[in-house]
Amino acid sequence: MRNELIQLGQAKDDRLDRLGRADNALGRFIGQSISHFLTALNLPEGEPRAIGSHGQTVRHSPGGPSPFTMQIGDPSLIAEITGITTVADFRRRDMAAGGEAAPLVPAFHARIFASDSERRAVLNIGGISNITALEPLRGFDTGPGNALLDAWCAAYTGRRFDEDGTWASGGRVVSGLLSALLADPFVHRTPPKSTGKEHYNLEWLHALLEPGLQPRDVQRTLVEFTARSAVDARNRWAPSAERLLVCGGGRLNRFLMQRLAELSGIPVQTTDRHGWDGDAIEAAAFAWLAHQRLVGAPGNLPEVTGARGPRVLGAVYAG
Repeated sequence: MRNELIQLGQAKDDRLDRLGRADNALGRFIGQSISHFLTALNLPEGEPRAIGSHGQTVRHSPGGPSPFTMQIGDPSLIAEITGITTVADFRRRDMAAGGEAAPLVPAFHARIFASDSERRAVLNIGGISNITALEPLRGFDTGPGNALLDAWCAAYTGRRFDEDGTWASGGRVVSGLLSALLADPFVHRTPPKSTGKEHYNLEWLHALLEPGLQPRDVQRTLVEFTARSAVDARNRWAPSAERLLVCGGGRLNRFLMQRLAELSGIPVQTTDRHGWDGDAIEAAAFAWLAHQRLVGAPGNLPEVTGARGPRVLGAVYAG
């Protein structure tokens, strides 16, 4: 350990410096953005009571002998700039208790979407997709969401994302590639499980590609992979669900939503149709997790993350 620490402190490449600068810059950006936001809202003094900041995950590695997860966006700077108590670093306590530290939003999904009249599942399509089955309650990452779709689109069209899935919809599914994607071991792992862009990235994808494939056909196949891995997870782990509610940026991809509906066999709707802006749910979840921390209540669900028990999550940075 001593040698490792010495080597880290004397590292010749600039990756640690870049990490530190990014942590600082993101913390300042979040703090300043919140300050502008609150000014625009003209809230009374003393509101809000606290900020829940998830930060940006730069590495999530729940497996192996030394599991860790790292989110950046300096919460000390957020508290200093805004003057508001900030709660951050939500994931590591769950991991310390043997959990995957992800996903953390299923507890919040259960509070806002549980219904007495029907069984539901909630699919959040961010960079990675995660699903919450509400009866019985469980949740886990299903595989990629927008991560591969956006990265491939940017590489071959120069656009940050494929708006409405229009580019993908004009391609064809490459059956051999789809089989290789669906054979990924993570897709078939039993929950609890979580993953990230350290796994689902272009380097991983390129290793599966055969020469001569048309970029548009690859995009179409990635849509199919994202949709099928999510639907297969719902069929296997939430077979009694009668409705699938979709949130996150992926819900704006009309072609992806079309494929989810065609594959699911149950109604597929955005959370917006049920009173919740699909872009805001994760932010709301971390506001709720900040509240849980400040009142000393658990924020994790052991049946979701695999932790040894309920834990109070997050560290408090006084305003």
